[in-house]
Amino acid sequence: MTQETITRPKPLLAEWILRLLKGVLVGIGFITPGLSGGVLAVVFGIYEPLMRWLGNLRKKFFKNLVYFLPVGIGGVLGVLAFSAVVEWAFGHYPAQFTWLFIGFIAGTFPSLIKASGKQGRKPWHWALLAAIAIGTLLLMRWLQTIRSVQMAQNFGSWLLSGAMIGLGVVVPGMSPSNFLIYLGLYEPMASGISRLDFGVIIPLVLGGLACVLLFARLVSWLFKKFYALMYHIILGIVVGSTLAIIPSGVRGLGMIAACALLFTAGGLVSFLLAKLDEKYSRDTQE
Repeated sequence: MTQETITRPKPLLAEWILRLLKGVLVGIGFITPGLSGGVLAVVFGIYEPLMRWLGNLRKKFFKNLVYFLPVGIGGVLGVLAFSAVVEWAFGHYPAQFTWLFIGFIAGTFPSLIKASGKQGRKPWHWALLAAIAIGTLLLMRWLQTIRSVQMAQNFGSWLLSGAMIGLGVVVPGMSPSNFLIYLGLYEPMASGISRLDFGVIIPLVLGGLACVLLFARLVSWLFKKFYALMYHIILGIVVGSTLAIIPSGVRGLGMIAACALLFTAGGLVSFLLAKLDEKYSRDTQE
C-alpha cells in the first residue's frame, strides 16, 4: 500500500453546516442597520467565489449550485428567522449587539489579510487600504447626517429596496439597511418579512437578484485582472465601515463588560470558523 492511496475523506456534513452558518450571518447582516451583508460575505470567504460564479453562471453550474445551496438556505433563514429578533435586539440593546458583530469581523481579519496577499502585494497596497478605510469612514459618517424621508410603500419601492440589498452584496461595506431607514422603508420591510408578506418579499428578491446578476460579471473580471488591488480596496471598505459602526456613549461598568464579552465571543467564534474554513478550499471553481 503506497502512501498516496491513504486519503482522508472530507467531512461533507461539517462543510455543509459551516456554509449554512455563514449564510445565516450574512443574511442577518443584510437586515441589520449599520452592518453590511457584503462585508460579512467577504469576511467569511464567500464573496469572491460567489461573484465569480454569478459572473459566469454556466461554468460548473451544478457544482457551484450545490456548493452555495447551504449559503443560500442560511441567508434566507437569517433574514426570515431573525428579522424580528434583530429588530428587537437592536431596538433594545444596539451597542451590545453592534459590538458582537464587530467581533465577528475582527476575528476573521487575520484570515482576510492572508487571503489578500495570496498573489503578492506591494507597499502601496497598504497605503491604498488605509486611504479607502478613511474615505469609507468619512462617507458613512456623512450618511448618518442625512435626514430621513418617507417613501411610498408599493411594488416599485420594494423592488428598489431589493436592488439596494443586492448592491450591498456587490459592494461590501454598503449597508442597505441604513439607506432603507433614510427612506422610511426599513421598519415596514422588516415587518413584512417577519409576517411572510409576499407582496414585500417577492419584489425584494427580484430587485436583489437583478442587481447582483447585473454587476457580478464586472466584479469577477476585476478580481481576475486586479486581484491584489481589488482585495485591498475591499479590505479598506471593511475596516472603514467597521470603524463607522462603533457605537458611542457606552458607559457604565456593566455595559462596558457586556460589550467586551460579546466582542470577544464574536471574535472567537469567527476566528475558529476561519481556521476551520482554512482546512478546506475557499474556492469552488478552480
